[in-house]
Order: sequence, then structure tokens, then C-alpha cells
Amino acid sequence: MNSYSNHSLADTLGDRRRRLAEIFAAPVVLWSGRRSPRNFAANTFPFRASSHFLYFAGLPLENAAICLEAGQLTLFIDDPSPSYTLWHGETPTKEDIAQKIGADAVFPMAELPAHLAGVATIPVQDAATWTEQTQLLDRWVLPERPLEGIDLELAKAIISLRLVHDAGALAQLRKAAAVTVKAHKAGMAATRKAKTEADIRAAMESAIIAENMSCAYASIVTIHGEVLHSDRYHNRIQAGDLLLADVGAETATGWAADVTRTWAVSGKFSSTQRDIYDIVLAAHDACIAKVCRGVEYRDLHFLAATTIAEGLVDLGILRGNAEDLVEKDVHALFFPHGVGHLLGLDVHDMEDLGDLAGYEPGRTRSDRFGLGYLRLDRPLRPGMLVTIEPGFYQVPAILNNSEVRSAYQDAVNWERLAQFADVRGIRIEDDVLVTEAGSEVLTADLPTQAEDIEQSSEEWLVISEE
Repeated sequence: MNSYSNHSLADTLGDRRRRLAEIFAAPVVLWSGRRSPRNFAANTFPFRASSHFLYFAGLPLENAAICLEAGQLTLFIDDPSPSYTLWHGETPTKEDIAQKIGADAVFPMAELPAHLAGVATIPVQDAATWTEQTQLLDRWVLPERPLEGIDLELAKAIISLRLVHDAGALAQLRKAAAVTVKAHKAGMAATRKAKTEADIRAAMESAIIAENMSCAYASIVTIHGEVLHSDRYHNRIQAGDLLLADVGAETATGWAADVTRTWAVSGKFSSTQRDIYDIVLAAHDACIAKVCRGVEYRDLHFLAATTIAEGLVDLGILRGNAEDLVEKDVHALFFPHGVGHLLGLDVHDMEDLGDLAGYEPGRTRSDRFGLGYLRLDRPLRPGMLVTIEPGFYQVPAILNNSEVRSAYQDAVNWERLAQFADVRGIRIEDDVLVTEAGSEVLTADLPTQAEDIEQSSEEWLVISEE
């Protein structure tokens, strides 16, 4: 039921709740959530427990709650009914579960209302649970409603803990990263025989499922890399295409990885594809080289933007000085998103709390074209795990907009850009841990250099012919 040892799980959870008690005095109740029906009650979407619950409870328990007070944990959960056992088999009792997570007491869910006086909470995403939270606490507890009062203070306290990963979290995150690397290698190996994007997706997700993990988010496996969150897999694979794969594993206890690679379907980049790939890689490498304690993540974003702008100027696609072009947001024509985000129990960690987690207190999200999608604006601290994921995209909705073309007519050499029509989208993404001494790339076993990827393609060919 969990991939920690029982001893280390209980110790890790005990330490987390003690640290919460040191910075937050009021009692806390966190709900896990419940399954949502897909079209009738017994046919449900996969269950995913609330990440805030998982952080302190450790196990993906359904329809459960925990009370945290003065460093103590009380678990509320019902034993399975006979009919549940009929269909799903024997499961641990609530006492067994309580022992595994180091709970100080355990009660059935019916006892929960008697323990809700003065508690703080965070809304769960499924409608049934946040409706229950609202009713039991007699105040609005809604995912889309900004937190207020004691709930807001709780969110800030939890953010301060979850921003920096402890040893238990890092062990899980390393497992997710290792399986994700396997998945990407499986996708690369499957490319030679693939007929559609779905074939490659199947190989990648199979590698994750085989490790008893799930996908941390909807996989992006596409020849249309310009569609940033593509969720379609029907396109046929053809020579000359680039394949962008953004796929990450999630451990059984909820910890995520997030990796993107882009490779040539034929095994070798065209000259134009290689030119753009090397620019994106230069931005990727420059940012990772700068990751260390105290560095502002916003500065990494601007470093990526400037590096991309410089490369596009060198290719004759952009005109002018790179710093000036970034100041005018010209780079965002091709790199419209932020350079990355927090990573942990969620692939975009704690974004259910809006910008509370991603933005340092006192900072607000910009409305600039080239900065509005920056998800993280904090100084880096040891123990933080972030993604670094610069990219280049030719998005028709941007580049074919007459107002955009008019506004940037002097900055973009549109005729030169047309020569790069075989580059729809390229993104290179790794998971980077901030350490005391600098940084560690948890996904470093997956190659990024174009030569290494092309060399690997020869190995894929051998594998596909065996």
C-alpha cells in the first residue's frame, strides 16, 4: 500500500506534523477526497487523494480525514463494508492503517464532526468533498474561492514546509524521476516502428505502469509541439517530423516527475531543426548551470529568454539586441511560457493554492506577454525541486495574428523564419534539485545533447530490428 518502509513512513510523517505544530497553533483537519463517478456510481474516475492530505497522512486513503493538533495525528476512516470487500477484496482495517502512519488515535468518519471546533482546512478538489467541508465547517470552502482567515494562514504554513523537500519526499521523487527516464527511453525505442503518436505514448506509459506507478499528468506525445498541452495522439508519424514527449511518472504515494524531450522521428535532425534545438538546449544548460541557493527563479527565466533571443538573432530570425528584444517581449513570440515550476506532490506543486506557493510574499504575477505565465517567482532554497523547460514554438494563433505581425514587423525577419517551417515545437525539460552546494539534475540519465540523441537513434534501430 506504500513504498516507504513502515518505520520510515511513520517517522517522516511524525516529523512533518511536529514541524507544522511549531509554526501553526490551531487544530487542522485535512480531507483526502473521494472518487467521482464517470457516468454512473460504480464507474468512477481514478482516485487521487488531496496532496495536502498525502503530505501528512502518507497513504492514498479514500474518504478519510486527519486531525493535526499539537503534533498529534488523529485518523478518521471507516472500515470497508462487506459489499466493498466482496468486490475489492480484503483491505487493512483502520487500526492497521493508523499504525502504519503513526496515528495517535483513530475513529470512524461519523466521529469527525465532534472534532471540528476552530479548525483550519484547505479545500479538496472533488465537489462531494468540498461540499461536505463547507457544510460541516459552516463557511465557504471552495477550490476556486480565495482562502481567508485561518485557512489562509494554514496554507501559508503548509507552503513553508512543502517548498523544501525532506528526505522521505526526495526518496520518492528520485523513484519517480528514474521511472520517468525509463519511460522516455522506451518511447525513443518505440519510435522506429511507430505509426502514430499513440504507439509512442503506449510504450512510454507502459513503462510507467510496469513499475506500479501512474502518469503524473496527461501525457503530451505529439508531432505538433507547438500545441503546448496537446492531448491528442492520432497523428501519423512521418519522416521529417519532430516528436515532443512530455511525460512524467507519479509514485503510489503521489510524488511526481516531469520531463520533456524532443527528437527527430527519422533519428537525425534536419539542419534547421538542429539549429533551433541547439538554441533551446543552450538556454536549458545555461539555466541549470545557474541553479543554486539564493538565485531568483525569475532571473533564470530571463536568462532562458535572452539566450533564446540571442540564438534567434544569430540565425537571422530576430533583429536587434537580445536584451532589448526580451525587454519588448519579442522572445515570447516563440517562448510564451515560463521556464518552469515547482515539483513535488503535484506536477505543478501546490498550484491549487493559486500563486501563494509560487510567488514570494509581496510579489504578484505580471501582465506582460513574456512574463504572465511565469509560475514561480521566488529565490531558490536548498531542498526545492524545480523544472527547467525552455522551448521554441511556432504557434499559429500567435504568429498568424495580424496585430502581432504588425507590432513586431521590424523585430522579426518573417522570410527567414519561413525557412524553419519544419520546426513546430521543441522543449527540453529536466527536474533540478537545489542543494547546499549547487544543484542536482534528478533526470540527468536521459540525454539532451543532439549528438547523443542521434547516436541513441542508432541503438533504437537495432532494438526495433531485433
